[in-house]
Amino acid sequence: MPISSTHIFVQTTGGTDIVDLTPQIQMQVKKSPVKNGAVTLFIPGSTASLTTIEFESGAVSDLKNAIGKIAPEDGHYDHNERWGDGNGYAHVRAAMMGPSLHVPIVEGKMTLGTWQQIVLLDFDNRPRDRSIVVQISGE
Repeated sequence: MPISSTHIFVQTTGGTDIVDLTPQIQMQVKKSPVKNGAVTLFIPGSTASLTTIEFESGAVSDLKNAIGKIAPEDGHYDHNERWGDGNGYAHVRAAMMGPSLHVPIVEGKMTLGTWQQIVLLDFDNRPRDRSIVVQISGE
Protein backbone atom coordinates (compact mmCIF):
# COMPACT_ATOMS: atom_id res chain seq x y z
CA MET A 1 0.00 0.00 0.00
CA PRO A 2 1.69 3.27 -1.07
CA ILE A 3 2.06 6.03 1.48
CA SER A 4 3.19 9.54 0.57
CA SER A 5 3.96 12.34 2.98
CA THR A 6 4.30 16.04 2.23
CA HIS A 7 3.69 19.40 3.88
CA ILE A 8 1.52 22.41 3.14
CA PHE A 9 2.91 25.71 4.37
CA VAL A 10 0.65 28.57 5.48
CA GLN A 11 1.44 31.95 6.98
CA THR A 12 -1.23 33.12 9.43
CA THR A 13 -1.99 36.54 10.87
CA GLY A 14 -2.80 35.61 14.48
CA GLY A 15 -6.01 35.91 16.45
CA THR A 16 -8.20 33.00 15.34
CA ASP A 17 -7.17 33.05 11.70
CA ILE A 18 -9.20 30.51 9.69
CA VAL A 19 -7.65 29.39 6.40
CA ASP A 20 -9.21 27.16 3.71
CA LEU A 21 -6.73 24.37 2.92
CA THR A 22 -9.00 22.40 0.60
CA PRO A 23 -7.47 23.41 -2.76
CA GLN A 24 -3.92 22.57 -1.63
CA ILE A 25 -5.00 19.21 -0.22
CA GLN A 26 -7.06 18.37 -3.32
CA MET A 27 -3.96 19.04 -5.42
CA GLN A 28 -1.91 16.62 -3.30
CA VAL A 29 -4.62 13.93 -3.58
CA LYS A 30 -4.82 14.44 -7.35
CA LYS A 31 -1.03 14.06 -7.72
CA SER A 32 -1.11 10.86 -5.66
CA PRO A 33 -1.49 7.43 -7.28
CA VAL A 34 -4.00 6.52 -4.53
CA LYS A 35 -7.53 5.96 -5.84
CA ASN A 36 -9.07 4.45 -2.70
CA GLY A 37 -7.67 5.16 0.74
CA ALA A 38 -7.41 8.22 2.94
CA VAL A 39 -5.63 11.49 3.53
CA THR A 40 -4.54 12.20 7.08
CA LEU A 41 -3.72 15.78 8.07
CA PHE A 42 -1.85 16.89 11.18
CA ILE A 43 -0.86 20.35 12.43
CA PRO A 44 2.19 20.32 14.73
CA GLY A 45 1.93 22.83 17.56
CA SER A 46 -0.34 23.43 20.52
CA THR A 47 -2.16 26.61 19.41
CA ALA A 48 -3.71 25.51 16.08
CA SER A 49 -6.19 22.90 14.93
CA LEU A 50 -7.89 21.42 11.87
CA THR A 51 -11.58 20.90 11.16
CA THR A 52 -14.16 21.14 8.40
CA ILE A 53 -16.81 23.79 7.81
CA GLU A 54 -18.65 25.50 4.98
CA PHE A 55 -16.02 28.16 4.30
CA GLU A 56 -18.27 31.19 3.86
CA SER A 57 -18.18 34.39 5.88
CA GLY A 58 -21.32 33.69 7.94
CA ALA A 59 -20.31 30.19 9.03
CA VAL A 60 -16.72 31.28 9.67
CA SER A 61 -17.93 34.21 11.81
CA ASP A 62 -20.31 31.90 13.70
CA LEU A 63 -17.47 29.47 14.42
CA LYS A 64 -15.18 32.25 15.67
CA ASN A 65 -17.94 33.61 17.92
CA ALA A 66 -18.75 30.17 19.37
CA ILE A 67 -15.09 29.41 20.08
CA GLY A 68 -14.72 32.85 21.69
CA LYS A 69 -17.59 32.06 24.08
CA ILE A 70 -16.12 28.70 25.07
CA ALA A 71 -12.56 29.95 25.63
CA PRO A 72 -12.55 33.77 25.65
CA GLU A 73 -9.29 35.62 25.03
CA ASP A 74 -9.77 37.78 28.12
CA GLY A 75 -10.44 34.85 30.47
CA HIS A 76 -8.08 33.82 33.26
CA TYR A 77 -5.56 31.19 32.16
CA ASP A 78 -2.93 29.72 34.48
CA HIS A 79 -0.70 29.30 31.41
CA ASN A 80 -0.55 33.08 31.06
CA GLU A 81 0.36 33.45 34.74
CA ARG A 82 3.19 30.98 34.36
CA TRP A 83 4.62 32.01 30.98
CA GLY A 84 3.32 35.55 30.44
CA ASP A 85 2.76 35.05 26.72
CA GLY A 86 -0.98 35.78 26.75
CA ASN A 87 -2.02 32.82 24.61
CA GLY A 88 -3.52 30.51 27.20
CA TYR A 89 -6.86 30.73 25.39
CA ALA A 90 -5.14 29.53 22.18
CA HIS A 91 -3.88 26.36 23.86
CA VAL A 92 -7.33 25.58 25.27
CA ARG A 93 -9.08 26.22 21.93
CA ALA A 94 -6.62 24.06 20.00
CA ALA A 95 -6.89 21.22 22.51
CA MET A 96 -10.68 21.24 22.25
CA MET A 97 -10.72 21.31 18.43
CA GLY A 98 -7.90 18.81 17.82
CA PRO A 99 -4.79 18.73 15.65
CA SER A 100 -5.78 16.22 12.96
CA LEU A 101 -8.30 15.10 10.36
CA HIS A 102 -8.76 11.86 8.43
CA VAL A 103 -10.68 12.06 5.13
CA PRO A 104 -11.49 8.99 3.00
CA ILE A 105 -10.49 9.00 -0.66
CA VAL A 106 -12.85 7.20 -3.05
CA GLU A 107 -12.14 6.92 -6.77
CA GLY A 108 -9.33 9.47 -6.46
CA LYS A 109 -11.35 12.16 -4.68
CA MET A 110 -11.80 13.21 -1.07
CA THR A 111 -15.27 12.37 0.22
CA LEU A 112 -16.09 15.89 1.39
CA GLY A 113 -19.69 17.10 1.33
CA THR A 114 -20.81 19.65 -1.24
CA TRP A 115 -20.27 22.61 1.10
CA GLN A 116 -17.55 21.11 3.27
CA GLN A 117 -14.02 22.50 3.26
CA ILE A 118 -10.94 21.64 5.30
CA VAL A 119 -9.70 24.55 7.39
CA LEU A 120 -6.77 25.45 9.60
CA LEU A 121 -7.64 27.41 12.73
CA ASP A 122 -4.69 29.31 14.15
CA PHE A 123 -5.60 30.62 17.58
CA ASP A 124 -2.22 32.08 18.55
CA ASN A 125 -1.97 35.77 19.40
CA ARG A 126 0.73 36.45 16.80
CA PRO A 127 1.41 35.61 13.14
CA ARG A 128 2.84 32.13 12.59
CA ASP A 129 4.38 30.06 9.83
CA ARG A 130 2.45 26.78 9.95
CA SER A 131 3.33 23.46 8.37
CA ILE A 132 0.53 20.94 7.89
CA VAL A 133 1.57 17.30 7.43
CA VAL A 134 -0.35 15.62 4.59
CA GLN A 135 -0.13 11.84 4.47
CA ILE A 136 -1.94 9.91 1.73
CA SER A 137 -2.30 6.13 1.89
CA GLY A 138 -4.26 3.49 0.07
CA GLU A 139 -4.31 1.69 -3.25
